[in-house]
Amino acid sequence: MKDLGSQIANVGKFEDSFVTAKGETRASVALSHPEMLWFNTGTLCNIECINCYIESSPINDALVYITADEVCDYLNQIEERDWPVREIGFTGGEPFMNPQMIEMTRAALERGFNVLILTNAMRPMMRKSMREGLLSLHTDYADKLTLRISVDHYQSELHDEERGTGSFAKTLEGMQWLRDNKFKMAIAGRTLWQHDEAQSRAGYARFFAQHGFDIDAQNPGQTVLFPEMDETVEVPEITTACWGILGKNPDGVMCASSRMVVKRRGAESPAVVACTLLPYEPEFELGHTLKEAEADVQLNHPHCAKFCVLGGASCSA
Repeated sequence: MKDLGSQIANVGKFEDSFVTAKGETRASVALSHPEMLWFNTGTLCNIECINCYIESSPINDALVYITADEVCDYLNQIEERDWPVREIGFTGGEPFMNPQMIEMTRAALERGFNVLILTNAMRPMMRKSMREGLLSLHTDYADKLTLRISVDHYQSELHDEERGTGSFAKTLEGMQWLRDNKFKMAIAGRTLWQHDEAQSRAGYARFFAQHGFDIDAQNPGQTVLFPEMDETVEVPEITTACWGILGKNPDGVMCASSRMVVKRRGAESPAVVACTLLPYEPEFELGHTLKEAEADVQLNHPHCAKFCVLGGASCSA
């Protein structure tokens, strides 16, 4: 179901998968170059952020823990379908709350994939078992493993405004441990505070320099700045004509190159969805196999317009 605020702001829009409110042909995106497969490890998280894209929290188990065996099944399907996947991504929730996180990561690394883990670097990651597992993975696959840390703002008070008092200090502790053990890190920031991109990147550069983090603030792959997703704002529908008008190529939209595997509470098996941002929308569930997930994606959601086509954002590097 689409969010109520979005329905109000965009009344009459995003109701037909193939036709816009104005009767124009809705744009779609083909899976032209599947380079990344995401796994949602489960929506449980140790904290609850104000503007979480996926509504993760300590009590939201709408997406349950995926298992290492289920991940391996999809890794096998990548080979069977001959997808040119370069990278496996793990997101949540907080991935390190999943007890099989290290096993899943190793399974992907052993097959030669690069791995990207999205984490808040807080207590779940800093548990002894997880730190020992990470150190083992780093010993074997240092160059192929990256942890992208959620640092919503480089100022502690603004980060904590989003994630809760004391969150910044705990995340910083985790980042310092990763730094000291020479892990590759990236950052996921937010643009909630009306700073332009240049200001934000300059602020992150100062933060990285202050703490000796080997992260390039000017590199969009290392410092990813996500746009605000305000469900109450009206956004345009994307038509087939928009590609030329906007000077955009559908191959550059996230669903042209990636899919995400989720496991819903009560489901017998995982499902494949079109987008990391839309795990709850039935329209964007493509089936249970990668073969089924090769279908085109109709851009029938405000996130498609604001986040991907107009915002130019992507969850991958």
